[in-house]
Amino acid sequence: MNDKLDSAPNFDRAQFKGQIITVTKDEQIAPAIDLLKDQLLIGFDTETKPAFKKGEFYNVSLLQLASDDVAVLFRLHFLKDFSLIKIIFEDKHVVKAGVAIRDDIKALQKLFHFTPHGFVELSEIAKERNMKNFGLKGMTEEILNLTLSKKAKLSNWEAHDLKPDQLQYAATDAWIGRKLYETLNPHS
Repeated sequence: MNDKLDSAPNFDRAQFKGQIITVTKDEQIAPAIDLLKDQLLIGFDTETKPAFKKGEFYNVSLLQLASDDVAVLFRLHFLKDFSLIKIIFEDKHVVKAGVAIRDDIKALQKLFHFTPHGFVELSEIAKERNMKNFGLKGMTEEILNLTLSKKAKLSNWEAHDLKPDQLQYAATDAWIGRKLYETLNPHS
């Protein structure tokens, strides 16, 4: 028997249980942003259609922002007006927490210009605290004793309609960034 498999903890799966809002039209942005407007801490993530061939490239397909009870999923390739999203991204008073956010920010800046403020890279906090894991899945297991399914990661994020498992995956990834920040910074 493989000792590594035998000793692996059996974690419950992390799953966002709040309301998931999908934004596909510019006129839906303001009402969706209103659901997050009083939040001082937002989980942040993006998804991009995977490229499997050399030279193949896709823009960011999905932006996920999550509070404790609402996840807003912005289908970016359907949107033209990013002004309200830009306000959140430039707000120094709103923490946007996630993992590997530098690349996410660069990819988003190819779609619209903004000066990022309030973004917190969770892997840097993990390194400062001498933790073992720096990725979202590993940190979730180490800090929250939960596991993340990464099954939908390589799915088509530019599909006309996202499947329920994609929506759940995207909402959970953003929300878990918020939960990790709360756990790592209990007094903030």
